[in-house]
Amino acid sequence: MSTPKFEYQALGKSGLARRGRLHTAHGTVELPAFMPVGTQATVKAMMPEDVAATGADMILANTYHLTLRPGADIVEQLGGLHKFMNWPGPILTDSGGFQVMSLSKLRKLTDHGVTFQSHLDGNTCELTPETSIEIQRQLDADVTMVLDECTAFPATEDVAARSLDLSMKWAKRSKDAFTDRPGYGLFGIVQGSVYPDLREQSATALTEIGFDGYAIGGLAVGEGQDMMLETLGITLPHLPENKARYLMGVGTPSDLINAVALGVDMFDCVMPTRSGRTGKAFTRRGEINMRNARHAKDPRPIDENCACPACADYSRAYIHHLFRAEEMLGGMLLTRHNLHLYQDLMADLRASIETDTFSKVAKIWETGLKIGDIEAI
Repeated sequence: MSTPKFEYQALGKSGLARRGRLHTAHGTVELPAFMPVGTQATVKAMMPEDVAATGADMILANTYHLTLRPGADIVEQLGGLHKFMNWPGPILTDSGGFQVMSLSKLRKLTDHGVTFQSHLDGNTCELTPETSIEIQRQLDADVTMVLDECTAFPATEDVAARSLDLSMKWAKRSKDAFTDRPGYGLFGIVQGSVYPDLREQSATALTEIGFDGYAIGGLAVGEGQDMMLETLGITLPHLPENKARYLMGVGTPSDLINAVALGVDMFDCVMPTRSGRTGKAFTRRGEINMRNARHAKDPRPIDENCACPACADYSRAYIHHLFRAEEMLGGMLLTRHNLHLYQDLMADLRASIETDTFSKVAKIWETGLKIGDIEAI
């Protein structure tokens, strides 16, 4: 059986919202899509088959973390990331650019690349556009990301421009280092902070280099939802219509709805899994803190309209008990619920684009998410 061509397939639109498919070496991703985050080759508190059961087609893993532990060489020797972690579907790997920003106190940044101290053992490591691409090849990522510098927020326009210039140089080197293979793609990353001219400049430069898809980076780093959406709105028109668009590190259900409305196809965020481990549940009627004492005797499910195992088989009272007793099952159940809700949201948005009812369905979700006091439900 031949490997499918890596390709974005447009299926329809509702306003600016896009319905499509991304064909990869390890399967097809229905778009718009939310990718659960499996930073270290695992989606925390979840078995791979349970992640798939939520409706997820694709997951994200991280180049930086897997380079440090267990090492890309080991993953490659063991058959690649899909076999290593028992996830047969598509995988996108973050290049390590975000860690370049977050580890600013442990790094030295030059045109050549970034030298940093491992947060695990203090050993000196180097990441360049070329080594990042090679590591992602060893991991067998369906979608490889260029190495970039994720510009911190806030940043002056001059600082953002210098950062952008470096990222565009690294993008070209990443493209030169990438080996074209059937079913595998390389995404460029738009930077430029919140400055319209810089965002346009970045999008234009990346389009001229030519990538299989385009990510919007440097957002959801403290600028707030309004500014994030405004920046998205001025960036997306400069990206090709016939390529997938990926908003990195976003976000809340409201963020996803509003970004899909502007034409974004792909998302990832640790929020549903991290929140699940700390007792916060996302529901169709807002957020719930399952540690709150008001749930101690509540026989209802977390969300009466959710079919996930946590809602089908367990009460709020039981899940509350698990968190108070510090039992790991609480985080496992709540993580699965949150991921299930995110996938339900994306499925509803996809269906609404197909029927050209996106605005109506998005409004229903947005209205529910904004219902009053989160502890009143």
